[in-house]
Amino acid sequence: MRRQILAALATVVLATASATAQDAPPVNTAAVAAERPPELLSAYHFFRDAGARQPNEQVTPYDLNTPLYSDGALKFRYVFIPAGQQAQYRDEGVFEFPVGTVLIKTFAFAADMRQPTENVRFLETRLLIRRAEGWVAYPYVWNEAQTEARLSPIGANIPVNFTNEQGQAIALDWSVPNRNQCKGCHDLAGELTPIGPSARNLNRDHNAAFSDVVAENQIDAWTQDNLLSGAPPANEAPRVPRAFDPASGSLELRARAYLDVNCAHCHNPQGPAHTSGLDLRWSQHQPIAWGVGKRPVAAGRGSAGFEFAIDPGHPERSILLYRMGSTDPGVMMPETGRQLVDEPGTALIEEWIAHMDAEGRVRE
Repeated sequence: MRRQILAALATVVLATASATAQDAPPVNTAAVAAERPPELLSAYHFFRDAGARQPNEQVTPYDLNTPLYSDGALKFRYVFIPAGQQAQYRDEGVFEFPVGTVLIKTFAFAADMRQPTENVRFLETRLLIRRAEGWVAYPYVWNEAQTEARLSPIGANIPVNFTNEQGQAIALDWSVPNRNQCKGCHDLAGELTPIGPSARNLNRDHNAAFSDVVAENQIDAWTQDNLLSGAPPANEAPRVPRAFDPASGSLELRARAYLDVNCAHCHNPQGPAHTSGLDLRWSQHQPIAWGVGKRPVAAGRGSAGFEFAIDPGHPERSILLYRMGSTDPGVMMPETGRQLVDEPGTALIEEWIAHMDAEGRVRE
C-alpha cells in the first residue's frame, strides 16, 4: 500500500491542478531573502496555481527512498535553488545547499487514504530557508478553500478526519509546529538542519508524473540540471532501500533505513538525544550502538522494566519497539511529530529484532 501511495503522490499534483493556470511570475527571491517572511505562501511564487499543485520554474519536485512517518500524511516535496547556484554533494549527511535555497514540504491527507489521489486536503506547507547564518523555518497553514496558506509562526491545531490504509476511521488534531518546535527534530549540534535530502535517500528515480520528462535518477538529473555539483554517477553513490519494499533490500537494511530517517536525527552523537547512547545513523555499523544488548542509560516507565534497547530475538522484550508502539507522551518515540503508531514501521522493526542473532545480525 505504501508503494502505491508514493506512486500516486505525483499524480495528485497534476490531476488536481487547474488546466487553465497561466504563466506565473518567477520565484520571488526578495520574499525568500526577506527578514520578515510574507504572510501568504503565494507571495513566494513557488507555484503556478493557487492550490500549489504546479511547481514554478526552478522549483524541483523530489522524493525520498524512505521518508519520515508523520501519522501517515501524504507529503509533497520541492526544492528551490537560486539561479546560478548549486548544492554541494556529500556522501554522508544532507547536501550543502547555497544561501537562498528553500526546501518546501506540504502535508496532506486524502479523505480515504486507500485512494490517495482523490479528495486530497492540504493542511500545511513548511519552508526551510537557507540564510547566511543558517536555516530558518516557517509554517504556512492552508485555508478551507484550499486556495491559500497563511504564515502561522505560533503553530496551529487542525482537526482532521480520514480513513486510513487499513480502512479505519481516524480523527486527530494535526499539530502544526511553531518555529521553535521545528528544531525539536531538525537539530544537529544546536543548529537547525534538514533531514531528508541526503545522497542515500535521494538516490532514486523521480516520478515522471511530475512532468513530461522521462523518469530518471534524481542525483543524475540534479547534476545535469546544474542543481548539484561534485556528485558521482548515481550507481556509485550511496543508497538506502525503501523500507517497505522487500525487493529493494534485505530485512536488516530496510529496518536500518527506517530508523535512520525516523530516529537518527535525534539519536546520534550530535543530536538532542545523544545522552541515550544510541546512534541510529545509517553510517553506524556497530550493533551495540543501535541498542543491541545495550542497557538504558536511565530506567523509568519508558523502559517498561525491560533490560535492553534491543533484545536480539525478542521484540517483546525490546525497549525500542515498546516505545515505538506507544502513544503515551511520556513513553513514545519519537516524542514529537506523530500521534498515531506507525503500524507498518513497528511491524518491520519487530520482524528485524525477531530474526536477530545474539550479535545483532539477521539470520538470513
